[in-house]
Amino acid sequence: MSQLEKPIPRQDYVKSQYPQSEVTGRIIAAALDVHNYLGPGFREVIYQRALALEFPVQGLEFSREVWIDVNYRNRKIGSKRVDFIVQGVLLEIKAKSQIEDVDVIQSLSYLKASGYEVGLLLYFGSGKLGIKRLIHTVEKEN
Repeated sequence: MSQLEKPIPRQDYVKSQYPQSEVTGRIIAAALDVHNYLGPGFREVIYQRALALEFPVQGLEFSREVWIDVNYRNRKIGSKRVDFIVQGVLLEIKAKSQIEDVDVIQSLSYLKASGYEVGLLLYFGSGKLGIKRLIHTVEKEN
């Protein structure tokens, strides 16, 4: 495949109502390939390493284990590491078998702290890849 050609993400994951749909579709396609090949049962780091190999195949630029600032009233009060930033999409992965409320709340907090609008939470711990799209709408100041 030439560098100008990009794989086409599965169309059932690309929907115009989702922000960054083309990018999230490619991320999901990469995750499905990894999950189909490895299956469940590994630690998170194994899935991270496999995704780092698969993202370029999908034509995706990414950073792994990115530190984001946590701010309170415009002052930095700490930092938090997120699994990936993929072309403006925050990606958290879990080796658990199901999505839990605490994981969704935590990932939404990461979106808010980082200033990113779109996130994906992916679960590799069951027979089917778990996918949760997350959106944080930034409120505009008057």
